[in-house]
Amino acid sequence: MLSVGFVSAILPDLSFEEVIDFAAEADYAWVELCCWPAGKAERRYAGVTHLDVADLSDARIAEVQAYLAEKKVSLSGLGYYPNPLDADAEKAAFYQEHIRQVIVAASRLGLKNVNTFIGRNQALNEDENLRVFAEVWPPIVKFAAEHGINIGIENCPMYFTNDEWPKGQNLAYSPKIWRQMWEIIPDANFGLNYDPSHLLWMQMDVCKPLTDYPDRLHHLHLKDAVVHREKLNDVGILANPLEYHTPRLPGRGDIDWGRYFATLESIGWDGPVVLEVEDKNYEATLDDRKRALTETRAFLRQWV
Repeated sequence: MLSVGFVSAILPDLSFEEVIDFAAEADYAWVELCCWPAGKAERRYAGVTHLDVADLSDARIAEVQAYLAEKKVSLSGLGYYPNPLDADAEKAAFYQEHIRQVIVAASRLGLKNVNTFIGRNQALNEDENLRVFAEVWPPIVKFAAEHGINIGIENCPMYFTNDEWPKGQNLAYSPKIWRQMWEIIPDANFGLNYDPSHLLWMQMDVCKPLTDYPDRLHHLHLKDAVVHREKLNDVGILANPLEYHTPRLPGRGDIDWGRYFATLESIGWDGPVVLEVEDKNYEATLDDRKRALTETRAFLRQWV
């Protein structure tokens, strides 16, 4: 049976324990725990450190596991979403090394999933990026397999505004590119952390990847979006995506969630489905962000 969680990035002002407390109070079974390097956030929803994997003692591992057991909340995985193919080689190397640290931490915690981005060198086209990918990512995926960890690549293009132009900071945005990546790395532990909202604004069928690639689904995000047709008619698909679409909470956008959950049932998905909150209508205060989680939990009870 499906069970629901949320990504901890939306609660950056809370400690690990406070996040888990809230999850238990709000009837969430899972939390995807954000594990950025401790320090300043680089962008919205980034830089959140609910578990510092660079300073993770055996005693802290035991504390985390005991607290989760006490509160009856589980971790769906650890999340860290940088640009490991950054054109700046020093930055790219730092991001890649931290991904390895997150993998080790997930293994020590007894988890199965680490969620991240492929990244993208914005000075290169897709074919050139795939050649870089073929050098960088096979050793990371092998390292994850050696630690019993699945790598779930979120399909967000990381292209929304001028600061992410051209074409964003994450190569893995389309099914065609996923298939090319899987030809390079056929390993079973390398797959998707699938978010349907990103296909919506690209005018694609959000359910088709579920039925086309069920064996590559390691983790699922829940996020909605609204495509503003009047704006799209004005600016066209080549405009920055936030000029014609808005990320929203599930039930407040254009995705048919009844069809989505029926598709999950048809493929036999029985893992967690994890809410990712990126709705500016619910960001002003901590209470607003908690309300985003509680209201969406109520909406999702139709299926989960």
